[in-house]
Amino acid sequence: MQSATQLHPIWRDYPALQPELQQVMQLMTANINIQDADINDAILEMIHGGGKLLRPAYCLLFSQFTTTDRQRMVALAASLETLHTATLIHDDIVDDAALRRHHVTIQERFGKDTAVYAGDYLFVVVFKILAHYSSSFKSIQMNSENLEKILVGEVQQKDRHYHLDITMAEYLQQIQGKTAELFALSCFLGAYESGQSSHFAQRARKAGLAIGMAFQILDDILDYQEVSQETGKPILEDVAEGVYTSPLIFALQTEAKHDLLPLMRLQGAISDTQRQEVQRLVINAGGVVQAQELATKYTQDALAIMRKLPDQPAKTDLISLTKRLLDRHN
Repeated sequence: MQSATQLHPIWRDYPALQPELQQVMQLMTANINIQDADINDAILEMIHGGGKLLRPAYCLLFSQFTTTDRQRMVALAASLETLHTATLIHDDIVDDAALRRHHVTIQERFGKDTAVYAGDYLFVVVFKILAHYSSSFKSIQMNSENLEKILVGEVQQKDRHYHLDITMAEYLQQIQGKTAELFALSCFLGAYESGQSSHFAQRARKAGLAIGMAFQILDDILDYQEVSQETGKPILEDVAEGVYTSPLIFALQTEAKHDLLPLMRLQGAISDTQRQEVQRLVINAGGVVQAQELATKYTQDALAIMRKLPDQPAKTDLISLTKRLLDRHN
């Protein structure tokens, strides 16, 4: 298992953030205490399994524009990453996923019942931390509302499995709930709980929403650019499971639709060779390029908000980190 203080290499370029991100990991670890040692260790392995801690990082950066209780901000950042981890566990259950970041998932290792318990346990940890460190009920309210949006996004995605007529608007609505709302919450809480004005906090939330949209679109693009050894999951697994994302949706709006539809209709019976053909068709139709342009638009929306923030070191780091979302190999 990784050390509680070992961070993703991306943070080498942000030395001012490193100590607090290490504290985030330590606080999360300290609050995981399940009697079943195997499950306890599995959760800890997931926490220390190579995640970038982007959500707590945005929370901490947006809290640095004013003097505030840093221990409390670290705790709120830890609650956000714990919430994210809980949603990933439940995500893996819904997707019946065997791997995440090249590690065997909790549901694959212990079964779905145990995985549900592990995810639910982490939700309890989230609200335990919030109850202890939040300055008001606003943070708990926001967490509850965003959790609902995340769950609705997942349900919407499940309801649209294998729907070949999925629209871009439906896709964007799904990823807003599934991914972007948690980024928005992270930025909002960092600003709000540090004592910034409501206007500042709402601007932070808007920036976070755009960041999250870009992040998920780029994640979806990776399916069409990488091989299974690089992503830690089979190529175009989402396509086989009926989850259609922006590169494919864009490609289905071109002449490539006539070649893609017969492959899509195979649903879960689609072979590895046929998945590779889908990948080739989508790339050749310009689906990946259009999706990259869409991600760039959302990233630029976030940067436009950040450039209007007060000139402080946190602003520089926010802009730098957000630009790196356009290169997910970092």
